[in-house]
Amino acid sequence: MQEDLLAYVPTLEALQGRVILVTGAAAGLGKAIAMACAQYGATVVMLDKEMRRAEDTYDAIVNAGYPEPAIYPLDMQGANAKDYADLAENLREQMGRLDGLVLNAAWLGSFTPIAHYDAELWAKMIMVNLHANFLLTHACLPLLSASPDPAIVFADHESNKAFYGAFGVAKAGMRAFCDILAAEHSDSGHFIRVNSVDTGPVRTSMRTLNFPGENPNSVARPEALVAPFLYFLGADAGQRSGEKLVLPRQPADLQWAGEAVSA
Repeated sequence: MQEDLLAYVPTLEALQGRVILVTGAAAGLGKAIAMACAQYGATVVMLDKEMRRAEDTYDAIVNAGYPEPAIYPLDMQGANAKDYADLAENLREQMGRLDGLVLNAAWLGSFTPIAHYDAELWAKMIMVNLHANFLLTHACLPLLSASPDPAIVFADHESNKAFYGAFGVAKAGMRAFCDILAAEHSDSGHFIRVNSVDTGPVRTSMRTLNFPGENPNSVARPEALVAPFLYFLGADAGQRSGEKLVLPRQPADLQWAGEAVSA
């Protein structure tokens, strides 16, 4: 069962020596994924525009004794193709490799019916949630292709619903993008493991902002939902690619066994 991946706990050195780039790594689910990747041996590159929060995550990783991460400041709303090409070149020069890419960053500006959607807001939402992911992935594909066990994992969210607007369209586009990437990199000569994970509701600031009537403490913590990402990033996932993991809403008190190991 797909839900079994929530209980997955890798060996302590499962990601040892790997370089993993996580977008939106300063807070929320991205921070939890970055922390967990570092816990299991990876050198994490945290891409985010929120430098103060990214520095807090950096400190938390270093203070825990995990491999020292790197911070790459970038605003995905305004970055262009050259910015992403520069990022990939910096990774090549500074890290020498890239083994994993977690496309987690997202922005939901508002719930708005299509008839009332502001065109500028639409363009910004498509840029952050879809086009920027293409630019980043396109720039990083040569590095990933050189890795002995490359992986791309996309943080999905079911959004083909009324009032989700550009966010819903972008997420649908990302699902198609993941399908295309998985198909194009399925042969042994060009294999890249490409999967998506929809955790269901997560206790993040973005969810609190967009669901003000919901008690945040009724939603599962991001730290409890990282296991599927670790699984698809590591060698245990083998040739599993092109999968869309969709989890039902999890209880607010959900615990992940990997947290107990690190405590």
